Amino acid sequence: MVRLVVGLGNPGKEYERTRHNAGFWLVERFASANGVMLRKDGKFQALVGRHESAFLLMPQSFMNGSGRAVQMLAGFFKIKPEEMLVVHDELDFAPGVARVKQGGGIAGHNGLKDISQRLGSHDYWRLRIGIGHPGDKDAVADYVLQKPSTEDKTAIDQAIDRALQLLPQMLAGDMQSAMNKLHTEEKPAPKKEPPKKEAPLQEPEKKPEPQKSGGLLKSLFGKK
Repeated sequence: MVRLVVGLGNPGKEYERTRHNAGFWLVERFASANGVMLRKDGKFQALVGRHESAFLLMPQSFMNGSGRAVQMLAGFFKIKPEEMLVVHDELDFAPGVARVKQGGGIAGHNGLKDISQRLGSHDYWRLRIGIGHPGDKDAVADYVLQKPSTEDKTAIDQAIDRALQLLPQMLAGDMQSAMNKLHTEEKPAPKKEPPKKEAPLQEPEKKPEPQKSGGLLKSLFGKK
């Protein structure tokens, strides 16, 4: 069972539409759809809400300090890492892709890095929202703090929609079923080629019968 859902992002108007805030986008939409009020909690330095048996958490420190709020709330309510779901942007996936995994490498994500260090564990669950990669590792820092194109934002929103449909299963602890559904992408049915028309059978050409020598002359002049 998941008892804590953490959305990662940066606070402030200047960051709210940037790629790095994909985790915030999902948690905000889930809270809104379920009538959950996210309130600023000074003790945890985060926006906190509760949906049934799960806490919703959006750290209000910057990304590289996200672990503090997670550590404090988890410690206060005795929530284990394997009972947490951290929602974050993922450079390694194209916009439109969403994947779930437990543990694994953090691939240089500063929010995950701080959470792992403060918890002393990588065993929390992760819901990864693809944002695409700029193609140059030196451009990543600027890329994640920029707004996605209209096309990419539409694809990201669609991935979030699919993840939100399966979030109740994740909260209930049915991770495998949720993963199977989320990771299975519909493949277009193969196009059926029209049946090839068989060429009509052609009758063999009839060779003209050879005329007997002198036949034409005889018909004209008769016999000599």
